[in-house]
Amino acid sequence: MKSRGIFAVALFVAVAGLSGCYEDASVTVHEPGKYKGTKDPLLSQQVAARDEALKKRFQIVQTDR
Repeated sequence: MKSRGIFAVALFVAVAGLSGCYEDASVTVHEPGKYKGTKDPLLSQQVAARDEALKKRFQIVQTDR
């Protein structure tokens, strides 16, 4: 009876340990050259305004370098 309990505990530990190794095998196929994210609001601006906004965006990010 005692060995049955030890076996049950060992089996539980093995199953719990192996369940952490599970990896979903599904594959996401993306279309090359097709961005499906949200649109950048800068794209709707005029070229001069967009360039200025991009310069400001760059300065915000790159000031620590």
